[in-house]
Amino acid sequence: MQKEKLRNVRKRKGITQQQIADIIATDVSNYSRKESGDVAIRKEEWEKIARYLEVPVEDIYEEEDPKPIFNFDNITGSSGFGNNVNGNLYCNVPEFLLENQRDYIEHLKKENQRLQEEIKALQNK
Repeated sequence: MQKEKLRNVRKRKGITQQQIADIIATDVSNYSRKESGDVAIRKEEWEKIARYLEVPVEDIYEEEDPKPIFNFDNITGSSGFGNNVNGNLYCNVPEFLLENQRDYIEHLKKENQRLQEEIKALQNK
């Protein structure tokens, strides 16, 4: 859903998409997708944009359209989408990226465990 309220205020004030992109620390092509409704605008971005445009958030905010959830249960291995196992869609993600994510998940699990132990130790004091 296009963000017409945001676009209208931005244009009325003579602000470019590049200027808004700089405010929310993104590139202009990503901001353009946000303004056109292809990419969601996060709450803190709405707030930064509103401050920059010197308007209340309500003057520019528009609800995000819910994104459809696709069920790929009927995709076969010859579909070109990858392998389908138990209704899950697997895309061709490079193994090094998957390994990096696995390592990060493992790190987070260890950090979570450490923090839980720290909480218990503090509660026992």
